[in-house]
Amino acid sequence: MMGKLGRVFPPSAAILGGALAALLAAACTGKVDTAAARQCSNDLAVAYKELDLAEAEGFSGTVDWTKAASLLAAARVQHEFEHYPNCIEKVQRARVYIKRSKSG
Repeated sequence: MMGKLGRVFPPSAAILGGALAALLAAACTGKVDTAAARQCSNDLAVAYKELDLAEAEGFSGTVDWTKAASLLAAARVQHEFEHYPNCIEKVQRARVYIKRSKSG
Protein backbone atom coordinates (compact mmCIF):
# COMPACT_ATOMS: atom_id res chain seq x y z
CA MET A 1 0.00 0.00 0.00
CA MET A 2 1.35 3.41 -0.90
CA GLY A 3 1.15 6.13 1.72
CA LYS A 4 0.61 9.81 0.87
CA LEU A 5 4.33 10.49 0.97
CA GLY A 6 5.22 7.61 -1.32
CA ARG A 7 6.12 5.20 1.47
CA VAL A 8 5.12 1.61 1.18
CA PHE A 9 3.28 0.18 4.17
CA PRO A 10 2.67 -3.52 4.55
CA PRO A 11 -1.01 -4.52 4.59
CA SER A 12 -0.77 -5.54 8.24
CA ALA A 13 0.24 -1.98 9.20
CA ALA A 14 -2.78 -0.58 7.38
CA ILE A 15 -5.09 -3.05 9.09
CA LEU A 16 -3.54 -2.34 12.49
CA GLY A 17 -3.80 1.42 11.90
CA GLY A 18 -7.45 1.10 10.90
CA ALA A 19 -8.22 -1.05 13.92
CA LEU A 20 -6.51 1.45 16.21
CA ALA A 21 -8.46 4.34 14.68
CA ALA A 22 -11.74 2.44 15.14
CA LEU A 23 -10.88 1.66 18.75
CA LEU A 24 -10.06 5.28 19.51
CA ALA A 25 -13.25 6.48 17.84
CA ALA A 26 -15.32 4.00 19.86
CA ALA A 27 -13.66 5.08 23.09
CA CYS A 28 -14.55 8.72 22.45
CA THR A 29 -18.18 8.21 21.49
CA GLY A 30 -19.70 8.03 24.96
CA LYS A 31 -19.14 9.31 28.42
CA VAL A 32 -18.78 7.06 31.40
CA ASP A 33 -22.03 6.82 33.35
CA THR A 34 -21.11 5.92 36.90
CA ALA A 35 -22.30 7.17 40.25
CA ALA A 36 -19.15 9.30 40.55
CA ALA A 37 -19.70 10.78 37.08
CA ARG A 38 -23.29 11.70 37.93
CA GLN A 39 -22.27 13.14 41.30
CA CYS A 40 -19.54 15.21 39.68
CA SER A 41 -22.00 16.59 37.09
CA ASN A 42 -24.72 17.31 39.63
CA ASP A 43 -22.35 18.87 42.15
CA LEU A 44 -20.83 21.09 39.45
CA ALA A 45 -24.27 22.34 38.43
CA VAL A 46 -25.25 23.12 42.03
CA ALA A 47 -21.94 24.80 42.81
CA TYR A 48 -22.08 27.00 39.70
CA LYS A 49 -25.60 28.11 40.70
CA GLU A 50 -24.30 28.97 44.17
CA LEU A 51 -21.36 30.84 42.65
CA ASP A 52 -23.69 32.80 40.36
CA LEU A 53 -25.92 33.66 43.30
CA ALA A 54 -22.94 34.85 45.33
CA GLU A 55 -21.88 36.98 42.38
CA ALA A 56 -25.37 38.46 42.05
CA GLU A 57 -25.29 39.29 45.76
CA GLY A 58 -22.08 41.27 45.23
CA PHE A 59 -19.51 38.83 46.60
CA SER A 60 -17.61 38.25 43.34
CA GLY A 61 -14.75 40.53 44.36
CA THR A 62 -13.76 38.50 47.39
CA VAL A 63 -10.72 36.27 47.53
CA ASP A 64 -12.86 33.32 48.59
CA TRP A 65 -15.20 33.76 45.61
CA THR A 66 -12.21 33.86 43.26
CA LYS A 67 -10.77 30.70 44.81
CA ALA A 68 -14.14 29.00 44.39
CA ALA A 69 -14.38 30.04 40.74
CA SER A 70 -10.87 28.69 40.09
CA LEU A 71 -11.63 25.40 41.80
CA LEU A 72 -14.83 24.98 39.79
CA ALA A 73 -12.96 25.61 36.55
CA ALA A 74 -10.43 22.97 37.57
CA ALA A 75 -13.24 20.59 38.55
CA ARG A 76 -14.79 21.03 35.11
CA VAL A 77 -11.48 20.02 33.54
CA GLN A 78 -11.34 16.97 35.81
CA HIS A 79 -14.86 16.10 34.67
CA GLU A 80 -13.87 16.36 31.01
CA PHE A 81 -10.92 14.03 31.61
CA GLU A 82 -13.19 11.66 33.56
CA HIS A 83 -11.27 12.09 36.82
CA TYR A 84 -14.48 12.14 38.83
CA PRO A 85 -13.10 11.74 42.38
CA ASN A 86 -10.84 14.76 41.80
CA CYS A 87 -13.79 16.68 40.37
CA ILE A 88 -15.96 15.91 43.39
CA GLU A 89 -13.20 16.92 45.82
CA LYS A 90 -12.61 20.25 44.05
CA VAL A 91 -16.33 21.03 43.95
CA GLN A 92 -16.64 20.34 47.69
CA ARG A 93 -13.72 22.68 48.40
CA ALA A 94 -15.20 25.32 46.11
CA ARG A 95 -18.54 25.21 47.91
CA VAL A 96 -16.76 25.90 51.21
CA TYR A 97 -15.15 28.98 49.65
CA ILE A 98 -18.50 30.12 48.26
CA LYS A 99 -20.04 29.96 51.75
CA ARG A 100 -17.02 31.75 53.22
CA SER A 101 -17.27 34.50 50.59
CA LYS A 102 -20.81 35.27 51.75
CA SER A 103 -19.92 35.31 55.42
CA GLY A 104 -17.25 37.94 54.96
